[in-house]
Amino acid sequence: MNIASFLGTSFIDYPGNISLVIFTKGCNMNCPYCHNKNLETKFELINEKIIFDLLIKRKNLIDAVTISGGEPTLQSDLYGFCFAIKEMGYKIKLDTNGTNPKILKDLIDNKLVDYIAMDIKTSPDKYNELCGKSFDSIKNSIKLIQSFKNHEFRTTFYPSVSKNDIKEILKYTNNSPYYLQQYRKINDDTLKAYSDEFVLDIGNEFNIFTRNTDII
Repeated sequence: MNIASFLGTSFIDYPGNISLVIFTKGCNMNCPYCHNKNLETKFELINEKIIFDLLIKRKNLIDAVTISGGEPTLQSDLYGFCFAIKEMGYKIKLDTNGTNPKILKDLIDNKLVDYIAMDIKTSPDKYNELCGKSFDSIKNSIKLIQSFKNHEFRTTFYPSVSKNDIKEILKYTNNSPYYLQQYRKINDDTLKAYSDEFVLDIGNEFNIFTRNTDII
């Protein structure tokens, strides 16, 4: 596994669980608001042994491993890595952009994941413009993940994503858990965020969950 970074303990990445979070290097999208772009140019990677040693030491302190990125499904040894973690008795949450439905199906079929969180970037017609990928594989992954019990979909409310885009996304998510996440500027070149009030208003209008606003 090409592991660019990790977080030893997280209380928020895996709902209801304390997890160790790893961030894999490599992504097949080019989203302008990505907060992990710096991982793509990181030369020195984390040895897997460091991760497994931590999992041994923290056996009674954490419940799970969250595998994020980058895009984890690009990793050729993802299956073996997940299998080794499951053998240790940990649960696994996978964060994915949904571009590799076949790999997701194999992980689900082999019971190598316990929770999947998938990003839906925008409405189908604007997918390639925003992140450089077509919606075809995304649509297949949405259907697949909806058949998996523990899952969520989420959209970062980047300012080029409109209210109508959210309305279009909701046609695909049906009754699945869906979160609208507030976007935060990463530098002066990125767009100004919608107000927290606007994000909450959209959440209330469409009866969907919101995250990352400063308004309680």
